[in-house]
Amino acid sequence: MGQKFKKNLVLFILFVFPVLTYLFFASGVNNFARLPIIKEKVSEIDSSMESPAQLKNKITLLGYWGNLPQEMQVQAFNLNEIIYSRFNGFKDFQFVMFIDESAIDESEKLMQTLDNSGKTDFSHWHFIPAPMQQINQHHHSLNTPYPLDDIGATPFVYIIDKKLNLRGRDDKRTAKLIGYDARSIVELSDKMVDDVKVLLAEYRLALKEKPLNNPVEK
Repeated sequence: MGQKFKKNLVLFILFVFPVLTYLFFASGVNNFARLPIIKEKVSEIDSSMESPAQLKNKITLLGYWGNLPQEMQVQAFNLNEIIYSRFNGFKDFQFVMFIDESAIDESEKLMQTLDNSGKTDFSHWHFIPAPMQQINQHHHSLNTPYPLDDIGATPFVYIIDKKLNLRGRDDKRTAKLIGYDARSIVELSDKMVDDVKVLLAEYRLALKEKPLNNPVEK
């Protein structure tokens, strides 16, 4: 074995191999699998709410913010910076937040606060005002272990696919994760970003595999 070959081999082991190893593990084990279905057939948004948004045929980040207490502003900022700003370019991706009917003015103020630069397109972010009873009924359809509080709010947000299925992590390789805590920057950036990527990739793959005469559902 020549001296030059040995030198190149050592350089590869010291510099290139660690980088390749990092890229492999940084991609996340969840990228190599479809995002599991946790609960099928979450309720659609009731037509009586006169909502401009629907869940079917969209990839939705779903939340329940009640009467928008002060602490929700921090959660909204986290979600906007880490999730919405990254994925709002996808036409089938949306945010839907159920709020109490009394919080309409507060939701408008919140959007103005988030849009202080005036450059973000918030047309894919929807606040759905509804009576507390309807908010609770819709939340119940998720069958989540995280209850709403007395004002119909929770810090946990959920990923809903185009067929109204609740998605999350529920396999042997990863810790079970149903909702994502919007208070946690680490959880949003390390887990939710990865899982949204997986779901988007799943639909892109389905689009490529579907015959042209039977296009994938959009």
